[in-house]
Amino acid sequence: MISHGKNIKIFSGTSHPALANQIAAGLGITLGESLVSNFSDGEISVSISETVRGSDVFVVQSTSSPVNDNLMELLIMTDAFKRASAGRITAVIPYLGYARQDRKVKARDPISAKLVADLIVASGANRVLTMDLHAAQIQGFFNIPVDNLLGTSILIPHTIEKFGVHSPDVCVVSPDLGSVVRARKFTERLDVPLAIIDKRRQKANVSEVMNIIGDVKGKRCIMVDDLIDTAGTLVNAACALVEKGGASEVYACATHGVLSGPAIERIQQSYIKELFILDTIPLPQDKKIDKIKVLSVAPLFSEAIARTYEEVAISPLFT
Repeated sequence: MISHGKNIKIFSGTSHPALANQIAAGLGITLGESLVSNFSDGEISVSISETVRGSDVFVVQSTSSPVNDNLMELLIMTDAFKRASAGRITAVIPYLGYARQDRKVKARDPISAKLVADLIVASGANRVLTMDLHAAQIQGFFNIPVDNLLGTSILIPHTIEKFGVHSPDVCVVSPDLGSVVRARKFTERLDVPLAIIDKRRQKANVSEVMNIIGDVKGKRCIMVDDLIDTAGTLVNAACALVEKGGASEVYACATHGVLSGPAIERIQQSYIKELFILDTIPLPQDKKIDKIKVLSVAPLFSEAIARTYEEVAISPLFT
């Protein structure tokens, strides 16, 4: 139990109260009392029902769908704590929305991830605790400390428990070139080969051609990604592994289950036998299917918060 310094307080926004409750329970405390509501014109109203003066405050709020509402709610809550003289405010953002807009793809594009970082800092946050930013360099967009926890620290042990180590019929697959580094961490721990799916569009309005780099024939393939949005890339990759590569089974894992649009229908009808995701984003009841298994990030965030409060190193959690 945390026992030194100013008292610690955990508050929750409305995006993922279940996770916030689990994080608080892991620390042996209850959530702070606050009320988030809306005025008749849609403006967000925040009321903090207990003193936070001098406290080490942690605000748990994923900026998932509805992204703009949840982001604005986080900013207003942080401002409220700043004006209530909180000693330090940490924005705990298991999933950071807008993180995919981290660079200019074409002329006159915004860099929305940088704008969001500036807004969070301006609202009064002293530090940020998040997980698996889409690009690690987004940490540099903030002018405050950012601790970026790794979903692999939960997914890899689960994968080892299910598939074992050095299994000759197992292969880790990166569904695109952007996930190679993440997939390589799996191969090192599981001691299995790595395969990469190289997709390219030869010309406009022509479907993508997928080439598999590596041998997946007769193997149980584990695809690794940071997030799944509409699931198009994942489902197409699974199809290529089975129909072109001759894989026997296809599994998938990812940190963030955005699962928007036709994602659930695509996964249900795909070759994917099982999908493991973390609960950085709440999974609505209508999206719960047998193929999807959700693993909790609460113990990891509880430990990270405890270490932040006690001013001890968080780096052991990255390994």
